[in-house]
Amino acid sequence: MARRERVMRMSVELPLWRALAGYRVLTMLYAIGFFATAHSGFARPWLAVAYYALLLVWTLATLPKVQNAASCTKRFLAADLTIALAGILLTPFADAHERVMDGGPTLPSIWTAGSVLAFAIKGGWRWAAVASTLVAVANLVERGTPARDTVHNVVLVWVASIAIGYVVEVARASERTLARALEIEAATRERERLARDIHDSVLQVLAMVQRRGAVIGGEAAELGRLAGEQEVALRTLVSGGLVPVSRVSEDAAEGAVVREVEEPEAADPDGPVDLRALLAPYAGSLVNLAEPGAPVLLAPGTARELAAAVGAALDNVRRHVGERARAWILVEDEPDEVIVTVRDEGPGIPEGRLAEAEGEGRLGVALSIRGRLRDLGGTAELISVPGQGTEVELKAPKKTVGTTARGKAADHD
Repeated sequence: MARRERVMRMSVELPLWRALAGYRVLTMLYAIGFFATAHSGFARPWLAVAYYALLLVWTLATLPKVQNAASCTKRFLAADLTIALAGILLTPFADAHERVMDGGPTLPSIWTAGSVLAFAIKGGWRWAAVASTLVAVANLVERGTPARDTVHNVVLVWVASIAIGYVVEVARASERTLARALEIEAATRERERLARDIHDSVLQVLAMVQRRGAVIGGEAAELGRLAGEQEVALRTLVSGGLVPVSRVSEDAAEGAVVREVEEPEAADPDGPVDLRALLAPYAGSLVNLAEPGAPVLLAPGTARELAAAVGAALDNVRRHVGERARAWILVEDEPDEVIVTVRDEGPGIPEGRLAEAEGEGRLGVALSIRGRLRDLGGTAELISVPGQGTEVELKAPKKTVGTTARGKAADHD
């Protein structure tokens, strides 16, 4: 079945663009409403009406332009700021001179701040500084003198726009960092899945060729030696692995992007799987299986992974205790989880041996058992007492969203 691609998209910019679109509409209505209540005091009301008609049409027509960074082009920003500056400079011609000198609002009023904020969200604090400086100059020209309230409003817009622009730049950098971290995590999970598959098949065959070649001797011994060398090299590769080059931020308008390839599960029309059916093939003259009388139902992927971990534990028994070693499997169906215990009659695992084996690249326990259960949201605990055998306790939650499983039980250490 073809693999599917899951796209995770993150953006703190999109809420800012939505807020800006709403701000522009509300402030446009505010400016028009103020004029409607005070139009009798305007020296040339017809000039103000013409400007507000333009402002109304422009604001509504350009709403798609302030939906994201890609739509908000430099040409739009320049035209938007020009309309704001024109409204400021037209104020002395439309409004009464006394009201202008008393600090009355300009024609665009607080709508101008939306134009400056668009610069800040689009280009960061540098673009915001340029836009707010032009607005400051236009306000000083409109008043003719640097009055205190004018300077106060100018400084407020200047500081606020630069601060928002800086926050946007930091947010973008944080998105890229987070996306890179998620991509590394996804690559690590995929590497571990591939390592389990390789460990469950290729490494087992290479180890078998090495052992059989040494027994047969002659040319087969040389073939076994070469297989052993390749086994060591392959173990080193799967235990180290590579992290691919980052592919984040494919579209800055939509935020940082992480693409994670998933292996889909085959469609299962019968729903949950009875774990007992998957564990039954392991039972035999040397392996005793104790299970509940009722079905132990799990999600298909969870059941297969748990059965594969049990098989990996039994492979460990055969390899380290002996081909004729006895083992016991106990299945417990709890309300929230399934517990499977695998116990053998071997000499046990010396203290520190598992850590030593993992350092040598022998990742059977780390990947084929613990890795599988970790991906399922469960746990794998090994209890070993010298001279009294080893017990592997596997716990898997019944409701889990984990990775899918492929492959069979493996040779591991």
